[in-house]
Amino acid sequence: MGERGVSKRSKAADRDDSPPVERAAKTPAAKTPAAKKTPAAKKATARKKAVVPAETAAPRKAAEARKAAAPKKTAAAAKRTAAPKKAVATVAPAGARKAESRLGMVRRARRINRELAEVYPYAHPELDFRNPFELLVATVLSAQTTDLRVNQTTPALFARYPTPEDLAAAVPEEVEELIRPTGFFRAKTKSIMGLAAALRDDFGGEVPGRLEDLVKLPGVGRKTAFVVLGNVFGVPGITVDTHFMRLARRFGWTESDDPVKIEAEVAEIFPKSDWTMLSHRVIFHGRRICHARKPACGACPITPLCPAYGEGETDPEKARKLLKYEKGGFPGQRLNPPADYPGRPAPPAPGVAPGAARNDTGAA
Repeated sequence: MGERGVSKRSKAADRDDSPPVERAAKTPAAKTPAAKKTPAAKKATARKKAVVPAETAAPRKAAEARKAAAPKKTAAAAKRTAAPKKAVATVAPAGARKAESRLGMVRRARRINRELAEVYPYAHPELDFRNPFELLVATVLSAQTTDLRVNQTTPALFARYPTPEDLAAAVPEEVEELIRPTGFFRAKTKSIMGLAAALRDDFGGEVPGRLEDLVKLPGVGRKTAFVVLGNVFGVPGITVDTHFMRLARRFGWTESDDPVKIEAEVAEIFPKSDWTMLSHRVIFHGRRICHARKPACGACPITPLCPAYGEGETDPEKARKLLKYEKGGFPGQRLNPPADYPGRPAPPAPGVAPGAARNDTGAA
């Protein structure tokens, strides 16, 4: 025991004989009192605290502002992008129309026919004729040309060759000269002289009233035969010309380009009693409103029923300028139209006085 009751061994253990540097490393750091700052240092620290937080807070606030504004901007953008889609749906219902059933298509097709009947109560064949022979010849001549051009040409032709016997005995070069304005005059001369000879030799100079007989005549196909049968003999038929083909596809009645298939498919949609007048109405609509290149959609009375709405001009004012014949305030195609036709008669060929080549009105 050492002095004051403390063991000498304990004092030896507590004593550290290591060098001063090692002792400093082993000794825990003692808290040293903070050095007193001068007034100038205190002011500098205060300025640093005042400036730094302001500089770092500005970008943070800007980022928070951008983040808060982002959802509003996205919503506005979504609203703007959604608006055109809604507008397209109203302009072109065809794209928004759901796939319809066969029954739905038939109902819509028949409603189109009823609507067209109200729009064109005066629909009729647009070729001038006084008897079955004249209608047959005029229909053959109407291939690849307008009915107006045919109507301006046939008065002189029928004045010179009024019967099948007369035409069959004509000089081909003289007939060619008369029908030259209709185009393809050599082929057409051969056809009308051939059918005239067949009528003379096989049918006693009379136009037959059966489809199977008509299609045997030179230059006469199903379209021409149905024009004659429906408008002279009262036999229902569907006249599938270029206008009818175009509108049947636009209306969704068929997807075919074959006239025979189109005729068969449309015949399954409508009652047989409607076939002839349906043909007139559709052809009238195709010539006056639903044109091949630029349909007047904005002036069309059946737009709610048409899957092809929007293919043409939808602006009402611009569409009205596209209307033809009586719908546009212009003369029709017939020089001698029916009495109930609301439009003006077409002018005769240049240099021909109105009615000069006719012995009567020539109206059907």
